[in-house]
Amino acid sequence: MKNTKRQKSDVVSRDKKENWVYTERVKDHFFNPRNFLTTDMEGKMKYNALGMVGSAACGDMMKIWLLIDEKTERIKDAKWQTFGCASAIASTSMLSVMLLENGGMKIEDALKIKPQDIMERLGGLPNRKIHCSVLGDKALQSAINDYFRRTGQNDRIRVEGKKVIDKVLNVTDHDIEEAVLEGAHTFEELQKKTKVGTGDPTCIPEAEQLLRFYKEKYFG
Repeated sequence: MKNTKRQKSDVVSRDKKENWVYTERVKDHFFNPRNFLTTDMEGKMKYNALGMVGSAACGDMMKIWLLIDEKTERIKDAKWQTFGCASAIASTSMLSVMLLENGGMKIEDALKIKPQDIMERLGGLPNRKIHCSVLGDKALQSAINDYFRRTGQNDRIRVEGKKVIDKVLNVTDHDIEEAVLEGAHTFEELQKKTKVGTGDPTCIPEAEQLLRFYKEKYFG
């Protein structure tokens, strides 16, 4: 007889209004991560692209190594290490699978991968964990930009649009976004990471507004 009982949450959030239910696919990639770079493999991995985003000291951190065929521009190998929660590990694992499917994804196609694509392949993530797939997307772009630098293709480097918030210290909206993703959830923490407002105090209201915006965007 088919079990019609409601699925129980594997993880229950402190907010009782929201249950965190990880899909079977998320749990599979967490307990059996694909293409993970183990300690004994470090130093042996052949790669020509390296990207990292986040900080292990402040929150989730992702590091991705790629081996890209310079003739075909297909990704022939992808390894990673992640410091973070189950969602972060599962997201990076799934991303590596996507990159190596069908003989390896071309880098132009890899750059089109969006966080929603990773979440869809995982069968979804809890709302409060969506930022984990965002980090995977950013780490991948960082790695491909590194490949462009190594191969002298500086004109192909992709830089996200940035607005300077603190014009004295050149702190941008992107710097504030990264700080929030790395765990800065109060203005004091943001200022400690970026120094925003110490050079140009008039920018503090805008910096506080961006802090609230990115907290809502990634953490709800």
